[in-house]
Amino acid sequence: MDAPPDFGARAERERLSTPALKAFFNIMARWKVRDEDARAVLGGVSNGPFYEMKRNPERVIDADRLTRISYLIGMFKALHILHSRSLADEWVQMPNSNPIFSGRTPLAYIIRGGLPEMQTVRRLLDARRAG
Repeated sequence: MDAPPDFGARAERERLSTPALKAFFNIMARWKVRDEDARAVLGGVSNGPFYEMKRNPERVIDADRLTRISYLIGMFKALHILHSRSLADEWVQMPNSNPIFSGRTPLAYIIRGGLPEMQTVRRLLDARRAG
C-alpha cells in the first residue's frame, strides 16, 4: 500500500493542487453548495482569492486546504458507493438524524466545525461503506 501524500512537501502540493481544486469545484457544483458555504468549507477563503481559484485552479494551495479537499473527495466517493447518484449528491444538504449532526445537515456540521468535523463525517461514511 502506498504511503499517503505528504501535504507538507511543496512538490506534493504542486502535483496535487490543481486536480484537487478542480475536484473541489466539481463536487461543490454537484452538491449545489453556495459559494459562500464553499468558501467556509475551504477554511474561510475571502471572495477575491476564492473566485480566482475557481477561475484559474492552476495554483499551489496550502496543506490545510489540500487536506480539506481530500476529506471531501473521500466523502464524495463513499456517498456514491452507498447511495444512488441523486441521493449521494443531495445527502450533504439534507437534515440528518444521526446523533453527531443533531438534526443539522452534514454541510452545516462541517462548516461549523471545520477540519475535525470533516474527518468525523469521512470516518462515518467510510464505516458505513465497510458495513
